[in-house]
Amino acid sequence: MTDLTRTFGCPVELALEVLGGKWKTVLLARLKQGPLRYGDLRRLVPGLSDKMLTQRLRELEAIGLVHRETVAGHERYALTARGESLRAVLQSLYDWGRAFAAEADVKLAP
Repeated sequence: MTDLTRTFGCPVELALEVLGGKWKTVLLARLKQGPLRYGDLRRLVPGLSDKMLTQRLRELEAIGLVHRETVAGHERYALTARGESLRAVLQSLYDWGRAFAAEADVKLAP
């Protein structure tokens, strides 16, 4: 779990503390596209175990980036207003990763 009670040396350190760790940013990037059910997230993020998905979603909920909502009897996850504030950052990371992959001849899944 993220410890936000300590003093951080700079805003980048804080951002990396909140967003760091495997899968958090990937989950946020998927949710940036719109609300998703748990099963959809599992399908869209291969290699992520049920235990880790549950843990990361709980962490993202605890820091106020994601919330659970029930629509037509189905539970799904969506970005909160705070999570939405990451939209430009997530898009920049996506764009950078895509450009880097092309330059470094790294394969990306379709």
